[in-house]
Amino acid sequence: MGRPPSAKPTSFDIAYLAGVSQPTVSRALRGSKSVSAATRANIERIAQELNYTVDKNASSLRSQRTHTLALLFFEDPTPDESMINPFFLSMLGSITRQCALKGYDLLISFQQVHNDWHVAYQDSHRSDGIILLGYGDYQLYRTKLEHLVEMDTKFVRWGSVSDDSIGLTVGSDNIGAGEQAGAHLIEIGRRCIAFLGDASDHAPEFQDRYTGLCRAMRTAGLAPDPALQTDAVSSEESGYAAARALLARGARFDAIFAASDLIAIGAMRALAEAGLAMPRDVAIIGFDDIPAANLTSPTLTTVMQDMKGAGELLVEALLRRIDGADAERTVLPARLIKRQSTAV
Repeated sequence: MGRPPSAKPTSFDIAYLAGVSQPTVSRALRGSKSVSAATRANIERIAQELNYTVDKNASSLRSQRTHTLALLFFEDPTPDESMINPFFLSMLGSITRQCALKGYDLLISFQQVHNDWHVAYQDSHRSDGIILLGYGDYQLYRTKLEHLVEMDTKFVRWGSVSDDSIGLTVGSDNIGAGEQAGAHLIEIGRRCIAFLGDASDHAPEFQDRYTGLCRAMRTAGLAPDPALQTDAVSSEESGYAAARALLARGARFDAIFAASDLIAIGAMRALAEAGLAMPRDVAIIGFDDIPAANLTSPTLTTVMQDMKGAGELLVEALLRRIDGADAERTVLPARLIKRQSTAV
């Protein structure tokens, strides 16, 4: 005879009712893609009906896993001295929810990119895998990523997705987003478009956004002016300084595409101090759609990235990698949000 459900439900009870093996139940409840969607849904339904909860301690002893993921934030200059880009804070909720759905705890840590965090997390065994958000100078960050790959550390990162990306990467279509921003500025009649942001291999996401802007301009028969590209990191003060530098050089421009909302907000302050009206004199577009973008005066046109989808994909991709399954790099679409700073 089959094994009847016990008073305190176990994974064997679920296996009996579902007509599958106990290892299949374990894989399904971890969210493993090696179990078909239909089987996984049936197992999850039975587990819910039995009020079954995973014994994490027993599961960890069997699998040598912690059932914990580590989320590492890297410092970014911010006006409130939190040193965490508000864009990444908006992604945190989605990552946390997805971990909970998959039965994983989330360990959150704040790091400086120049520290030996890549060694510490590999050696500590505090988590089964790592999610990386932010990086500062990508060339310094890249050496750390290469070490993680060499050590076969399970990790996924948010960033620029390209053929030469190091490790498993999830990111936005930054080139396509730059094209959207450029096409919108051209559509409203702007011809001299400045770009504020480091457009070098030290900041590949910013570089891709600038590439997209240039592509849109060339498609419209306009020649991008390299003199209108001014380096800036993602902070209000850097955006303010970059816009001031453009104005001090006497550069002629009627629009700005800023590589982040923080840069854009700082630039808006510099333009206002110079007596320039937005968007009449200078139209401006940011990137990220942080909450402050809808509170500026004028409100800021910006590019919105898929935060909910990003958080879910980061967790899903990492768990696939942990399970030994293939996980592909993923590019998410971004969408232009039109507000007053480009209204005509």
